[in-house]
Amino acid sequence: MLPVLPPGTFVVGRRWFMRLSPGDVIIFEHNGKEKIKRLDQLQDDRIFVLGDHSETSTDSRHFGWLPRELVVAKVFWPHSPRHRAEGVERS
Repeated sequence: MLPVLPPGTFVVGRRWFMRLSPGDVIIFEHNGKEKIKRLDQLQDDRIFVLGDHSETSTDSRHFGWLPRELVVAKVFWPHSPRHRAEGVERS
């Protein structure tokens, strides 16, 4: 099954954004790479991210909470609506 944003998809993100909310798609640094995941939870200065395909994604369920300062950008194009994600709770 293809990810919501298949490999090679051109994405546009904003480095300066007002706030982050659960459900936002973000770009963050992890282990020397920039990764794209959906923000699931915010707690103080930490974030918990999930991939849209829970059975194949490596995300915070594997590597835990991350410092918020690792967020590089908030993706705004292409718009990846939360309802397209598999196994992600809708709020």
